Amino acid sequence: MGSGFYPALRGILLAHGCTFVRHGKGSHELWHSPINGHTFPVAVTIMSRHLANEILKQAGIKQAGIKQRI
Repeated sequence: MGSGFYPALRGILLAHGCTFVRHGKGSHELWHSPINGHTFPVAVTIMSRHLANEILKQAGIKQAGIKQRI
């Protein structure tokens, strides 16, 4: 499950204490960040590094950035 940048993004989210909330519409999941208290969508089919880094910003994670696909 997951392609592109999703495995790396998921690993960073879990390492920072973010939790999976539920499946959303289509290929999206909803995650919750304990850092800023926000719930945000994550596409399982993320193919853009820039979009993956924007999701990290939504989660309140600033020091980790995704540089390349795993």
